[in-house]
Amino acid sequence: MRVFVLLFNARTENEGIHTLKMDDRNVVLMFESEDDATRYGILLEAQDFSNPTVEAFETEEIEEFCDSANYECKLVPEGMLAVPPETNVEEPDWNPEGQPASSGDPADEAEMPPSELERLRRRFEGLL
Repeated sequence: MRVFVLLFNARTENEGIHTLKMDDRNVVLMFESEDDATRYGILLEAQDFSNPTVEAFETEEIEEFCDSANYECKLVPEGMLAVPPETNVEEPDWNPEGQPASSGDPADEAEMPPSELERLRRRFEGLL
């Protein structure tokens, strides 16, 4: 069976897959419908996520990926109106800019990248 997942920076060296954090597990949503996956991606964009790409895969391929990454996968049936959670993880496992994660040293975080400043600016403007 063919399913659709959301990827960030698709077909690049810094490709990432969208997951939900449920308890202490990462869960990959596998949509039966491309339209449902696209709508979910639009809702993510409204939450200031990077523009996700909807990609088709065989179910077995995603399940194998999830097994190898110690993730879970969940099938979203066609027509089910999946909505992203209102809260997001503060520190994602994947970095959209492809830069290494912070060392935790405050001196390393003294300068915020322009893309992060722009994302925060848009988010704060959306609150007004």
